[in-house]
Amino acid sequence: MIMTEINLLPWREENRQEQKKQFVVMLVMVCVFAAAIVGLIHFQMQAKIDYQLSRNQFLSNEIATVDKEILEIRELQKVRRSLIERMEVIQDLQGSRPSIVHLFTEIVSTVPNGVYLQSLAQIGNNLTIRGEAESNARVSTYMRNLQSSAWLKDPNLTVIEIEDKTVNRISTFILTVKQTSPNSTGEDTDDGGLQ
Repeated sequence: MIMTEINLLPWREENRQEQKKQFVVMLVMVCVFAAAIVGLIHFQMQAKIDYQLSRNQFLSNEIATVDKEILEIRELQKVRRSLIERMEVIQDLQGSRPSIVHLFTEIVSTVPNGVYLQSLAQIGNNLTIRGEAESNARVSTYMRNLQSSAWLKDPNLTVIEIEDKTVNRISTFILTVKQTSPNSTGEDTDDGGLQ
């Protein structure tokens, strides 16, 4: 039998070269595909980050706007409180206006002959009256007149001094009395300070 020898080395070499080419092509394609996937993921993440940053910026702007509005509301509340306080003062003055008139009317109507008032001071609803009288009996009459008044109550004599001025004896006195109202229900009215 005759054997022919076939040299397969070139064919194997070509086959190896062909496999190398296919491997390199596949490797390049896999690298390109991997780079595309990585790029796509990167772009998606960057888009999400940009979107979140824009939302954060929007929220920061809205918070700044709300902070400004809160400051404006606080300023308006201060103005409102100030206006309410002024209105209350005006209402108190309006309410106490008749009582001041009654107070002066009662002071004038309760002073008997021979009693002369020198000063009148008011702190809250307490009045301090300084004056002179021709005798102690006239001071007593004045205190009874104050006690019977509808707008004054609880007269209290704190000081009485007798001065001998030539012929007449003069009694200098200081007494306190509380201002009230005939309509009050036992509560003292506070009409501010009168000097």
